[in-house]
Amino acid sequence: MTVTGAGLLGAHVSSRGGVAESPARGAALRATAIQLFTKTPNQWREPSLTSGTVEAFRAEVARAGLRAVVAHDSYLINLASPDDALRRRSMQSFEAELTRCRALGIPWVVSHPGNFIDDRAAGLERNARAYAECLASVPDVGVLIEGTAGCGTALGSRFEELRDLRQAMPPAVRGRVGFCLDTAHLHAVGYDLALIEGVWDEFDRLVGLDHLKCLHLNDSRVGRGSQVDRHEWIGEGQIGAEPFRRIMRDPRLASIIKIIETPKRDDPLRHDRRMLRRLRAYARGGIRMARTS
Repeated sequence: MTVTGAGLLGAHVSSRGGVAESPARGAALRATAIQLFTKTPNQWREPSLTSGTVEAFRAEVARAGLRAVVAHDSYLINLASPDDALRRRSMQSFEAELTRCRALGIPWVVSHPGNFIDDRAAGLERNARAYAECLASVPDVGVLIEGTAGCGTALGSRFEELRDLRQAMPPAVRGRVGFCLDTAHLHAVGYDLALIEGVWDEFDRLVGLDHLKCLHLNDSRVGRGSQVDRHEWIGEGQIGAEPFRRIMRDPRLASIIKIIETPKRDDPLRHDRRMLRRLRAYARGGIRMARTS
């Protein structure tokens, strides 16, 4: 029997109105997994969670029938920065994110590695040390380091660097460190998703597929190797439909959380539903040609 990857599938959903509103948005998509922000991602302000909010969120997750929930940390965080003040502030924000997720029962925080700015090796060491200190301060929650698109001084675009970042952390916290890969980022770096099985083989050899816990499924508006991160609807960009079909039907990836971050444009609910229907059809072996509705 073919094992498909539609088991833990959903979208990044809005937490407008409060985090307890997010699960219902996942239910409206017939999602079994969601990703959300627990705070405004482009502000430093850290919200406090009341016991009522925590109880409401947990109840809504159960009511929506969600099997997996992940959070994404703030865009402002830079744990690799050579600027001591920025790095300390970033650590405070990341620790606050872990604390909120622990209260809400969210087991994983997706996190972009930092920008090293000065020296790559020094930046990687700072990044690993900051992750380790924050994880040591907040038990139970893990981090999923997201592979980046390779632009500027961002760490983590290549599998080797993701591996080195995890390995630089002490064993006491390393077991709570996994990875999230984004198809648009892989494409931007130059990984050939037309040879998608080879990409997974390389990741397995260098890092280990058992450490891959989440996939962001996004097509790309730009060419392979561009180092530019521009998401497009699945099957309608430069990556094309076939790599996504193969991802959805690969038994090695069946248990991995899959989240779309595709454009929402004029109608977020309609477009997210459309993309998830397409991926479910890929998992069943349907839709040989990309559709626009």
